[in-house]
Amino acid sequence: MQPPPAVAATAPVLWVALAAHLGPPTPLELRSAAGNLTLLSATGQRFQAPLLQLHWRRLPLAEPLALRRQVWGPFASYESAQEASGRWRLAGATPVIAHPAEWEVWAAPEAPAPAGVRPRLVEQLQRDRLVLELRRPDGPVRLEGPLRLEAPGGLSWQGGVFAGPFRLQGDAYGSWSLVEEVPLERYLLGVVPHEIGAGSPAAALAAQTVLARTWALRNQGRFVVDGYHLCADTQCQVYADPSQAGAAVRQAIAATQYQVLSWQGAPIHGVYHATNGGIAAGFEEVWIGDALPYLRPRVDGPPAVAAAVVLPLQPARLGAALAATARAYGFDHPRFRWSRQLDSAQIQQALSRAALSLGLPPTRLAVLERGPSGRVLALEIQAQGASGVRQSVVLRRDAIRRTLRQLPSTLFVLRPDGPGRWIFEGGGFGHGAGLSQAGAIDLARRGWSMARILDHYYPGTSLQSLRALPGISPLSQPGSAASSP
Repeated sequence: MQPPPAVAATAPVLWVALAAHLGPPTPLELRSAAGNLTLLSATGQRFQAPLLQLHWRRLPLAEPLALRRQVWGPFASYESAQEASGRWRLAGATPVIAHPAEWEVWAAPEAPAPAGVRPRLVEQLQRDRLVLELRRPDGPVRLEGPLRLEAPGGLSWQGGVFAGPFRLQGDAYGSWSLVEEVPLERYLLGVVPHEIGAGSPAAALAAQTVLARTWALRNQGRFVVDGYHLCADTQCQVYADPSQAGAAVRQAIAATQYQVLSWQGAPIHGVYHATNGGIAAGFEEVWIGDALPYLRPRVDGPPAVAAAVVLPLQPARLGAALAATARAYGFDHPRFRWSRQLDSAQIQQALSRAALSLGLPPTRLAVLERGPSGRVLALEIQAQGASGVRQSVVLRRDAIRRTLRQLPSTLFVLRPDGPGRWIFEGGGFGHGAGLSQAGAIDLARRGWSMARILDHYYPGTSLQSLRALPGISPLSQPGSAASSP
């Protein structure tokens, strides 16, 4: 698979997958919003129509292809996979990060493994390949990829209209992707209103715009193994119909054109989330990796609120800290404070979904470790059978929310609520590191400027034009952990 081109500092363009893992049995229907579509194959074939229906076909290979690789994973997030990739690289391998269903790290079968890790060896025999064909009255026409799709009137896709141009190309798993080649500033039209809300105050919209731009540039290597930069769903930033962006969003993008937050000459880990519940998390509390000076635990509230809570937080003080930060920035968010009840059947089902089944209903939950902000870093789920034999699973950092998806955050107090039932009482929605969108909206309503909001959530960083940076983050999968919303 050929990697996508690196995003240039001048006229930057992102390759964004509008859809991934495409394949049979459903035909691929491409519809123009106005006028004709033009489809160009790799062999020079050219077809035009307002509607193109493409069918899948499997072609046998002349000789079966043996595929062998070591696989480490799955991981709860790209960030965890990236940290593992860095460890494997230090051991002497040349790993890549993949996302066949969950995040994994792949390396050659003969690559040395990191100390204490035993990746599984995966062997496959590929006997055919998946291609597309266009069925015409005079017979089917096989289309060799990658295919280029042009839509002067826009492509109607999943309820939106996208300008393109587009590519249809194979991925690392034998399926296909529909990829839009979208200029960076147009991409933001499809991200900003869906991440923070188009009705947010101007300063909050502008801050979100800078972060969405920064995040995209920092993460351009996220799907390099599949031949594109970013996806369009929550594994990246939500990207939907850019044509629906209103005047306020367009003004925020125009006012911050090409501006990014930087640290030591490179785009920062521009992570953000819905609300931190009044206490921001440090980077290392969310993902395995080194602490970052601009992403540190802190109380996110007015001086009187901040003075009432001392960090690092003692575990027994979390309940009091949640009470003391009840009027922190963004306190009007619906998940600023929350309560969830989970029973053993729900937890067992969640573990099974994550391939972590205990085989028995859970009987005990225990917080083993908390970070400086009070967030849970390790949660033990234990089961005990009639014979007295105990089994347990420990969920760590991002795997907690990834597995127990009913929990809005890891900032919670846990207590039993009768046999096989537990109450989680907490605050915040999301990982809690970086900008709190609810907090930014609150601060903007208090009269704070975009620059002041960004400096508050990312102290010590600089607001710069990406064209003035020494270089954009290279198209690679480095060992240090990255970021996600």
